[in-house]
Amino acid sequence: MISSSSAAANNNGQTPAAGGLKTYFKTPEGRYKLQYEKTHPAALLHYAHGKTITQVTLAQLKDKPSAAATPTSSSLGVSSGVRSAAARFLGTGNGSRALSFVGGNGGSKSVSGTNRAGLYSASTSNNLPSNSNFDAKGTYLIFNVGDTVFISDLNSQDKDPIKSIHFSNSNPVCHAFDEDSKDGHDLLIGLASGDVYSVSLRQQLQDVGKKLVGAQHYNKDGCVNSSRCNSIAWVPSGDGTFIVAYADGNLYVYEKNKEGSGDPSFPIIKDQTQFSVAHARNSNSKNPIARWHICEGSVNSIAFSRDGAYIATVGRDGYLRIFDYRNEQLICGGKSYYGALLCCSWSMDGKYILTGGEDDLVQVWSMDDRKIIAWGEGHNSWVSGVAFDSYWSAPNADGTGENVVYRFGSVGQDTQLLLWDLEMDEIVVPVRRPPGGSPTFSTGSQSSHWDSGCPVGTLQPAPRMRDVPKLSPLVAHRVHTEPLSGLLFTPQSILTVCREGQIKIWMRPGFAESQTNSDTLLATSLKDKPLSTGKTSSYRQ
Repeated sequence: MISSSSAAANNNGQTPAAGGLKTYFKTPEGRYKLQYEKTHPAALLHYAHGKTITQVTLAQLKDKPSAAATPTSSSLGVSSGVRSAAARFLGTGNGSRALSFVGGNGGSKSVSGTNRAGLYSASTSNNLPSNSNFDAKGTYLIFNVGDTVFISDLNSQDKDPIKSIHFSNSNPVCHAFDEDSKDGHDLLIGLASGDVYSVSLRQQLQDVGKKLVGAQHYNKDGCVNSSRCNSIAWVPSGDGTFIVAYADGNLYVYEKNKEGSGDPSFPIIKDQTQFSVAHARNSNSKNPIARWHICEGSVNSIAFSRDGAYIATVGRDGYLRIFDYRNEQLICGGKSYYGALLCCSWSMDGKYILTGGEDDLVQVWSMDDRKIIAWGEGHNSWVSGVAFDSYWSAPNADGTGENVVYRFGSVGQDTQLLLWDLEMDEIVVPVRRPPGGSPTFSTGSQSSHWDSGCPVGTLQPAPRMRDVPKLSPLVAHRVHTEPLSGLLFTPQSILTVCREGQIKIWMRPGFAESQTNSDTLLATSLKDKPLSTGKTSSYRQ
């Protein structure tokens, strides 16, 4: 289904690399260059590797709080002590070397440098070596492969991770990080068994072992729900509340400050096809506090709007559903053209939602219109990851700022990264063809898809493809040899990840060229240089 313009973009000005892949690709604003890669040590692969698909989470640790604040919950299982960690890794990464990113993992720091007061005491439930002076401030990539979660330093060019955490009974599937966490438990990990853990990322980095430390355990041994955790998310500004999506069509709401022991006393779901919400009888003290039944079949992914007001879900039944989270109300939704939907993502302003799935298409939904406003054709296999690039901005030709342009990306099992520009002023609404009218739709009224707004709570069928404006990709670039599972945008780069656990960092124009300078010049130039953008409104393939 890839368009000729996409194919041209894929071959435009790129140099071959090993395996026939290209090391950079061009956009209107300049060249994105493959800077380095992250992966797991080959020797650490386990037999269960093929049972899960790698997902990646970006985590930024801030300065450790100077005041001691010991959690009082007895459910933590071990004392909130810090056991050290990565002193043996400090020669690279978050340690003493100069870093390549703005706002990265600190400047020059070493284990013998200035110490910061720790959030936790140095005592632990065992006598493993510790280094509580390592504050672990920096930016990290968290990704799962087989039965292991790996942690890599984003700002180090070392390929191997600095930390691995092994799970003996089940494979990790999904994870989420909350940089605004108040009590230190900022990382969530969901397993194929249905179990969920919340931990402190800093505490894991400070521990030399390969097991979780100081973890809170929820849905232990699947006592509430034994199906697979497919997606997990913190509620924005939710003060420790998080949502877990399961393969049986349910979402469960948890609060990390309550006991992890499950309360299975939810009523039986009478109609699997209908949305329903049930609250736990003992929600004042135990988890989970609520169950949302979404659909018949798996919930594949969930995403919150930035303000936490809305949550979007996509599932095996092919429907996007958008809910008012606080009022527990279905707002709107609609069906894919074919098959399941696999991924979804919000724009930063909460106006648009991207979805992708088994129909090989990227769909753009409008919250104002409560319907699909555009669809993108360019992938030739399932779309497995979508995201808006909130760090990119396009200058307007006239400088008025009236023409709003959104940049977003998608990856798929066709191993391609596609970049798209959504220019709202250029969305052309198709018109309805009257009987005997022109086949070019040059006459007639608007398509019936646009006749009126969708009533609240309505799930729409898929519109006819000719009724929805079509987008073509700005760039189509084959980035991996294996099917892709996700992508992330940072201020300096685009990150792509394949399902086998390889992550590639593609530096943005301007930042890529700066990498050839010395470390001193690099730090200076990145501190003062704004993100380079181009006149995209005039660029077409």
